[in-house]
Amino acid sequence: MTKKSKKQRNAEQAARQQSVRDEAKARRRPSRDDLARVLLWQMIVAAQRRKDARLALDKLSEAIVVDLERLGFDVRESEDVFEGLADRYSDRLFPFRPKWHLKPRPFDLQS
Repeated sequence: MTKKSKKQRNAEQAARQQSVRDEAKARRRPSRDDLARVLLWQMIVAAQRRKDARLALDKLSEAIVVDLERLGFDVRESEDVFEGLADRYSDRLFPFRPKWHLKPRPFDLQS
């Protein structure tokens, strides 16, 4: 049996990945990133609701930035990104666009 070429292995991997994405879409399964986005939004909004909102946000930011630094990210840049998200989420409205491809369509409904 001959070894597959890199091009062939990459094509097979792309097909497998597309199959995984299609199945996740059909099952309406959230990705790790979807889950992380919603969790971070909930954590920021919960911190902003506290009496000591600034202290709570600072603690949350510090905990997140320390881990981002451990991963190799710049501390100041990480703080800027966190503060930008905290500002964006300050109105407490759900900030994410609907995933229209996941919404059932009338012809998808089975009675």
